[in-house]
Amino acid sequence: MQVDQIIDVFRDGVGVAIRLGAPVLLLCMLVGVVVALLQAVTQIHEQSIGFVLKLIVVVMVLAVGGSWMIESLQEYTYRLFELML
Repeated sequence: MQVDQIIDVFRDGVGVAIRLGAPVLLLCMLVGVVVALLQAVTQIHEQSIGFVLKLIVVVMVLAVGGSWMIESLQEYTYRLFELML
């Protein structure tokens, strides 16, 4: 395996990790900001509200995009195994 191939594998791995993690992280951050604003306005500082809403968002994102995430990860894994052979 050449150095260029190793760099490509790592770059593709980082790209896959970003594509898989970004939707969940971005939506959780958005929910966190909205909940923080609502709690600041209403002066209700219950920690479980933010946690439950973030948990619901994560479950919904995984339910909607889970198959795409698995397919993307499988394609990357297949490419890795092809390079090893």
